[in-house]
Amino acid sequence: MTITNVKEVFTKMSEIFNPGAAQGLNVAFQFDITGDGGGSWNIGIKDSVCQIQEGTHEVPTVTLTMSCETWLAMVNKELNAMQAFMGGQLKVSGDIMLAQRVPELFPF
Repeated sequence: MTITNVKEVFTKMSEIFNPGAAQGLNVAFQFDITGDGGGSWNIGIKDSVCQIQEGTHEVPTVTLTMSCETWLAMVNKELNAMQAFMGGQLKVSGDIMLAQRVPELFPF
């Protein structure tokens, strides 16, 4: 099923969260999705528990910035995250290695 709404992605992320992949993590992801239908969301993971909130985290461990179209294409497996990063469609600041764990933590 293709996801077409950014807010729907973050709602679904709480359902598909993989706590086994989060063991030992105490981190905050910041997602800044630009363009129509975008917004800011942060995801805190601590003690294998995930909390997703709309808005900006004060001190994120890693920030991922991309357009609405790029984010939806990545979630729907139409675009590889590494390709998006290398092509300048995805910008990452902070712990870039942590950013690579997003598909493992949230297996769409």
